[in-house]
Amino acid sequence: MQPLFPELLGENSQTHNLVSVENLSFTKTYHTFTHEFLSFFYELNGFAALSNNLLRDLSFMRIIEPASKLRSAELFNKYFGQIYTQNMLYKGLPQIRLLKEEAEKVAVSYAKQHLSFNFRLVFYDVTTLYFETFKEDEDVTDKRGEKTYGLRKIGFGKERKPGQPQVVIGLMVNNDGYPIGVEMFSGKTFEGHTMLPVIKKLQERYRIKTLTIVADAAMLSLDNTKNISKAGLSYIVGARMGSMPTKLLADISQKLKRTEGKYIRIQTDWGKLVCDYSERRATKDRLDRKKQLTKAQYQIEHPDKVKRRTRFVLEETKVALKLNQELIEQDRLREGIKGYYTNLKKVPSKLIVKRYHDLWQVEKSFRIAKSDLEARPIFHHKKEGIETHILIVFVSLCLTKSIELKTGYSIRKVKDMIWDILDIEFTDTLTGKQFHKRMDTTANPMAELLGKTNHVLKG
Repeated sequence: MQPLFPELLGENSQTHNLVSVENLSFTKTYHTFTHEFLSFFYELNGFAALSNNLLRDLSFMRIIEPASKLRSAELFNKYFGQIYTQNMLYKGLPQIRLLKEEAEKVAVSYAKQHLSFNFRLVFYDVTTLYFETFKEDEDVTDKRGEKTYGLRKIGFGKERKPGQPQVVIGLMVNNDGYPIGVEMFSGKTFEGHTMLPVIKKLQERYRIKTLTIVADAAMLSLDNTKNISKAGLSYIVGARMGSMPTKLLADISQKLKRTEGKYIRIQTDWGKLVCDYSERRATKDRLDRKKQLTKAQYQIEHPDKVKRRTRFVLEETKVALKLNQELIEQDRLREGIKGYYTNLKKVPSKLIVKRYHDLWQVEKSFRIAKSDLEARPIFHHKKEGIETHILIVFVSLCLTKSIELKTGYSIRKVKDMIWDILDIEFTDTLTGKQFHKRMDTTANPMAELLGKTNHVLKG
């Protein structure tokens, strides 16, 4: 194919082809720039070293238009002119899952090189991904009588899909929210039991000597805190303030004296308990308690009209209800207070609190994976297929976070900007020659980032 405007490519004017506009037929459009843009970040992240074009292109489609693997292949042909046959998919997909460890190492390398990551601080959280089925995998019992849960199991789901099996996903990110590792567990696994295996694998793979893991209160257990310390590592884990006894809450409240920016430390079996007070948090807590008290009072006065017992209601008998004054007092004492357990000794309390608050980055990464990348529901039923799906989402998430960090735009905004740049195909109806021309990109910051403003493509 010949360029429509060869002079822009610096070609000799004597070889120019004169084309009558009347003889030009608009035949097709491609989203080639979108592929170039995502390829730039794929190579920047280092994933090109995996030498797997199917993983690359499926991760691109997960960002552009999430769909089944077969549908993704069809869309890839439609948008980019690249053909993936059904046979190519079935042969290539099983190979992707084998790249997991290498892909994670690539992600870690990118985080070290571009995001100043050094393993001193790792953020960890879990979520659940459900399946579009109501059939669980069977448990397996070995010769010693030890039971191993099946992978797709009904458990405590975060997405309220009763009766539908799930898997538990543990994600590790740096303080920018960039993923450095992902692990999958049976859907019946208690999320607090996932943290130690993940940390140990991380420690062994990268020979880590110094690391602080930051996680929410769901990861808190005496075994976890003891074993992390035993491994010579550190932790910052959210405290379950709701389960603390009234006497301890009263002591904490009295020491903080509702003072903004004040911190206290108390030695416990779980490590140092760091607490701080926030007036903004206190205002929210008061409003929440007021709403709950209103509901509780209504239930006490109309016990037959409310089927589910509300908070702050104490049932003396089936017909006699009253306010739970002890629970109300505990809630009042907790007002505006948040706690964090740690075994760090020399780190200031203010920094410990700040590090914990940075945990929102991993929560944001999960939101991106679930909403923008549509990681669930999962339609695969074999472990190999599920592992492939999770790795594709992981690579897509790495690309997404690096794009957001590099451009300063959300991935949705970036998608809009790169998708608007079309490559248009024309055909000379007299000669049959084809020409390509890219839309004007002068005002598009994504084209400027790649240095491809007003780029003309050769056929």
